[in-house]
Amino acid sequence: MSADVALPRGPGRWARVGRFAARAVRIELRMYGALARALARRPDVPRGATGFRYDAPVRLLLWVFAVLSAVEVVVIDVVVSRWPTVRVPLLVLGLWGVVWCIGLLCANAVRPHTVGPRGLRVRDGLDLELDLPWELVHSVSHRPRTHEPDTPKVADRDGLVTLALPVSHQTNVTVVLEGPAEVRLPGSAPRGGAQVLEAVRLWADDPRGVLDEVRRHL
Repeated sequence: MSADVALPRGPGRWARVGRFAARAVRIELRMYGALARALARRPDVPRGATGFRYDAPVRLLLWVFAVLSAVEVVVIDVVVSRWPTVRVPLLVLGLWGVVWCIGLLCANAVRPHTVGPRGLRVRDGLDLELDLPWELVHSVSHRPRTHEPDTPKVADRDGLVTLALPVSHQTNVTVVLEGPAEVRLPGSAPRGGAQVLEAVRLWADDPRGVLDEVRRHL
């Protein structure tokens, strides 16, 4: 005698759409928050902590994109100036793109990695923010690594389940955890959602400074 067993289903289509929309709104709000913090010169760094930027390899490229986007807005506005119904939407879209480029530059400046009394805070642009309390951290070391394009962010590396956050395909700081720890990453599985990690690799513009600050707290 057999019985049908109902297998658990994954999240439905509309649930996935809802989570994607919520994530997009969160990123958009963080972008405007980064602009405000940059204007106020108030980096998002916890009290007693030190911030470390991670955008040096791509900073010039982002500035080039921002300038080209601004030039593109002017050129397109001149070309379509005779057709208001086309001009206005393109102008709004173009200005939004310029604001986004500048917002990402500001986010990299005001949302750095941080090292402080409570632990490490690892960031990646406007999306990821991962807190690693000191009780979870086993070691922090300066280990330059090169990552192939399009490799999974979470994978088995050197025998440890590792989250890699390269900048321009490079990481230079490795954080090994005391043991497997469950964290929640942006997005959905397999690269997002709940993940069990044993190590994190990241890029810092000043890796030696990161290690010096870690030694003060760990």
